[in-house]
Amino acid sequence: MKAVKFPFLEHIGAELKSYATGTAEVELHVEPYHLQHMGFVHGGVISTLMDNTGWYAAVSSLDEGFTAVTMEIKINYLKPASGKHLLASAEVKRQGKKVAFVTIELHDEGKLVAYATGTYAILKEDV
Repeated sequence: MKAVKFPFLEHIGAELKSYATGTAEVELHVEPYHLQHMGFVHGGVISTLMDNTGWYAAVSSLDEGFTAVTMEIKINYLKPASGKHLLASAEVKRQGKKVAFVTIELHDEGKLVAYATGTYAILKEDV
């Protein structure tokens, strides 16, 4: 199982911290350019972290030659993220041949700030 690198995640400063069968973690050290007008982490940054962490978990147990794409993600923003360190953790709850269902939590310096569920379509990669 080889983790795929994403230039966009690297561009925003996010880093894959752990990647194992059915799970993944992505972290971000918050910089001023991650903030919205009130000084909290922008919702788009949170969405990006959660979606990509869910994707990593979804593909972590796929056979060679298969990948996944996001079909749907629902994010519940529980409270503003205002700290300096975000950690997204994802776990596959159910995976079939065509679809994976994943839950994702986002912690801001240890406090839960967002919760998401994601559905990822499993596809055969074009060779």
